[in-house]
Amino acid sequence: MADRTAEVRAGMLLVATPQLLDPNFVDTVVLMLDVDEGGALGVVLNRPSGIPVAEVLETWGEIASEPEVLFRGGPVSTEGALAVGLLRDQDDVPVGFREVDGPLGLLDLDTPVELVTGTLAGMRVFAGYAGWGADQLAAEIDEGSWYVVPGEAVDVFRLDPGELWRDVLRRQPGELAWHSTRPADPELN
Repeated sequence: MADRTAEVRAGMLLVATPQLLDPNFVDTVVLMLDVDEGGALGVVLNRPSGIPVAEVLETWGEIASEPEVLFRGGPVSTEGALAVGLLRDQDDVPVGFREVDGPLGLLDLDTPVELVTGTLAGMRVFAGYAGWGADQLAAEIDEGSWYVVPGEAVDVFRLDPGELWRDVLRRQPGELAWHSTRPADPELN
């Protein structure tokens, strides 16, 4: 079996296929944040919660992108939070920012918000994350659970992430774009 995780790198998206029935991931789009031989880590981009960021992380609510709510990043460590930010200027990197892919990176939420204010074009906070062991993600890709596609910064900071799954597939080349129009229940087709 070829190593399918070789095609996955930080900044790319995993888009759930219709075969993926795990309720944590049905119709999700996952931004990959870290991928190496030890495993992979990402956050689900299209599962907003109703909880305002300011309710949990008071000072960060001011700079969170709309909707200013926590997103359910995945089933692992849901009591913790990860912040993904987009730099306004790649030459003005704030303290506590770690690059993931170009201007997209992780923010250390222990950093005083004043040191970050004005440096970001977008910021989103995720409760929990999605994680895979060394060979687990490769096996899921091989079994057809995920489409692996390039990501765009706008995917992370959409005002309404409800159509993200379809929109990401729609912009893909060839037959992959056709999947964007599949009905939720294929029996209805």
